Amino acid sequence: MKGGSVNVLRGRQLPLTLMAFVCTTILIFVWEKTPGVPSSSRLEMLSPELLSSKAPFINSETHTSVAEGEEEEITVKEKLESPSPWDITSAVSEKPKDRNSNNSSTAAREELITQSRKINEACNYGKGKWVPDKSRPLYSGFTCKQWLSAMWACRLTQRLDFTYESYRWQPDSCDMPNFDGSKFLTRMKHKTIAMVGDSLGRQQFQSLMCMVTGGEERPDVEDVGWEYGLVVPPGGKRPDGWAYRFPATNTTILYYWSASLCAVEPLNASDPNTEYAMHLDRPAQFLSRYLDRFDVLVLNTGHHWNRGKLRANRWIMYVDGKPNTRKNLADMGSAKNLTVHSVVKWLDLQLPHHPRLKAFFRTLSPRHFFNGDWNTGGSCDNTIPLAGGNRVVEERSGDVVAESAVKGTRVKLLDITGLSSLRDEGHISRYSIKATEGVQDCLHWCLPGIPDTWNEILFAQL
Repeated sequence: MKGGSVNVLRGRQLPLTLMAFVCTTILIFVWEKTPGVPSSSRLEMLSPELLSSKAPFINSETHTSVAEGEEEEITVKEKLESPSPWDITSAVSEKPKDRNSNNSSTAAREELITQSRKINEACNYGKGKWVPDKSRPLYSGFTCKQWLSAMWACRLTQRLDFTYESYRWQPDSCDMPNFDGSKFLTRMKHKTIAMVGDSLGRQQFQSLMCMVTGGEERPDVEDVGWEYGLVVPPGGKRPDGWAYRFPATNTTILYYWSASLCAVEPLNASDPNTEYAMHLDRPAQFLSRYLDRFDVLVLNTGHHWNRGKLRANRWIMYVDGKPNTRKNLADMGSAKNLTVHSVVKWLDLQLPHHPRLKAFFRTLSPRHFFNGDWNTGGSCDNTIPLAGGNRVVEERSGDVVAESAVKGTRVKLLDITGLSSLRDEGHISRYSIKATEGVQDCLHWCLPGIPDTWNEILFAQL
């Protein structure tokens, strides 16, 4: 009877032990699936071999890669599209336990790629707020004389307040990495960045040159404008643009002046006073000629679409290769709309043939003339930053023409209109070189200044 009792107890101990094992397994499984458990704690459960490889972990909030000795921030998308030997997902899938395990790992990886793309697409850099930042500006207007036009270097004028320099843009839905010139050049190694547009595009170009160099003199940088036909024409005052190459990384940054973005050609090349055909439905010849050499392209247009500029430039609007006869295009807004859509459509059709090219259309840079226009006593004398508010809450861009043109295309929107609209104190104002004539410049910006933020957003989108 005693022995029988022992056997009965032993018989009961077996299922109890089994139940304890099952319960423990379930608890571990539930713990693993619990969102509140820190990802770093879960990493401790990986094999010692994986952890010893100094594998980085992805922070789901900031989307940055963190590894010992590595400071450069990269997006989840970049991480996945450029697998490294430290990629945990790749390491795990190298030795699947069975076919089902391999399929599960592949599916998880594809899901992560999909989610990271959604994060990128959902990131609206144009919605956010301006915040004070004592680390600004990113370069000095005193020292960046090699790249910065004196008429835009407000530190060299009579202006005394520079509080507009000490703000940075903070998007609501995404993190924007701090701009670093060396990181930019490394990321753009063996690449060419082209900015094509009006004088606001030239400001963005000069801003980028100052940002990349830190505003310091760089005698090693090569002037390669001749490679793109950017030389002073016979009898001309300046070239149609500039191109500079950084030898250490073979990075080229260039600007080409094309105020309308459409093809312009003389009607009589032998007549110095000839009029010019302005083809609303054709892109600037510079684009079609050199597009295959670009890796990043930023387009802009806007402030030359008025009758005064047309007369000053002696432009005659052409459509379908002949003078325009469409009454609806007599309106300058409609003409601009046609050109912007035509250029973007043409560029979108070219992109499949240039898979490495990333194309952007930068939205309109706002003017801030109060109590009149540039020639009727208008001014922008405000020196108080963000007097009209510091936040952009709209989901849509303030430039509806550019936004509608890129919709459904491979061309990305570089949306700077809303955030720039809040910064009326950042213009050159009465400190313009034309101040003696009583004309204020409430179109162009002081540098360092607002265009630096445009380049920070461009850097983030790259």
